[in-house]
Amino acid sequence: MTLHRRNAVDLNVAPEASLSSSRRRFLVGAVAAAAAASTGSLRAQGAEVIRLGQSCGMTGPLGEIGLAIHHGARAGFHAINAQGGVHGRRIELIGSDDGYDLARSVANEKAFLRDPDMFALFSPMGTAMVEALLPLIRNTDMPCFAPLTGGMVARPADMRNVFNVRASYPEETERLIEHLATIGIRKIGVAYQNALFGKEVLHAAIAATKKYGVTLSVQASVQNDASDAEAAVAAVVAAAPEAVLLGLAGKPTVAFVKGMRAQRKGLPMYALSVLGSAATLSALGGDGYGIAVTQVVPLPSNPVVPVVRDFLRAWREAGVQLAPSHLGLEGYINARVFVEALRRAGPKPSRKAFIEAAWTIKRFDVGGFEVNFEQPGRNASRFVELTMISHAGKFIR
Repeated sequence: MTLHRRNAVDLNVAPEASLSSSRRRFLVGAVAAAAAASTGSLRAQGAEVIRLGQSCGMTGPLGEIGLAIHHGARAGFHAINAQGGVHGRRIELIGSDDGYDLARSVANEKAFLRDPDMFALFSPMGTAMVEALLPLIRNTDMPCFAPLTGGMVARPADMRNVFNVRASYPEETERLIEHLATIGIRKIGVAYQNALFGKEVLHAAIAATKKYGVTLSVQASVQNDASDAEAAVAAVVAAAPEAVLLGLAGKPTVAFVKGMRAQRKGLPMYALSVLGSAATLSALGGDGYGIAVTQVVPLPSNPVVPVVRDFLRAWREAGVQLAPSHLGLEGYINARVFVEALRRAGPKPSRKAFIEAAWTIKRFDVGGFEVNFEQPGRNASRFVELTMISHAGKFIR
């Protein structure tokens, strides 16, 4: 892929993409069009620019996740740019589509790193992608800000240039099992993806069941292509748990849930925030009703929370054509936290100054959402709340 110097977006469409081709072309085109308009404005005004590189899957199996997180961040930066930027500098988010493919992600990140004008890497998407990125920036002053993963491999305790915001997968998992123990469920099963993400959820579940006195009666793995989802369903049904925790994302989620609903329709299911893409909810249809899902940001339809109110305004003003979502709000919050660190870095920020400034953010209130950068290896937010999928396929509390 050729990385253009300004807001490059790969327009090649992966055949496995979950979006319809027309909708996908529109959404990816919208990113490019908005970026081009922003670039023209920046060049015309001759403003100094803080350039951020973001590699994420805007097409492919998790395209809606990448688009939502990108648009949320872009809306946040658009809002601050409209107010004159940070110390007079505007922020330019350069989105490069990797189709949620590891090789393409690494190529994108290497291209960003070769650019001497790139200030930081912003919200790279995917546990495996971040794991591959970290060796490239170890012992450098290149900030990696707000990776889109709850994986512990993205939280190295010896890298001060990596800043995680969202709660981790183990924290989400423990919150679910704590809830199950509180409501009296003592026998659970875990269906987990046979990938790094899923195995982290499994290990966290094993630890949490011991902590809360819950029995883990079955562990069923599902391949990324969901080819063995039927076997996983059979294993869970045979163990007869009182509830099932889902460490699944994308296609495996849909295949397992539909199979389980066919076998044991009323079995309670609990999932992590990665379930929450619009494409997954749509594919689940009525089978998604009643699934409890952890979220790492507030409900995006609740304007009583100040940051949600700000997000919805910024989302409209940026002209985003997607429906507001948890992922969009997460991208917006990440942008707001980045802006605060940049503000603290002073009027002539360097990468090193930014890194030092970010570590001074303690108990910072982003309108009802607190972030606290304590030390490398720990995420700045501990926010985890439980939602449920309604009959209409929406999240409710």
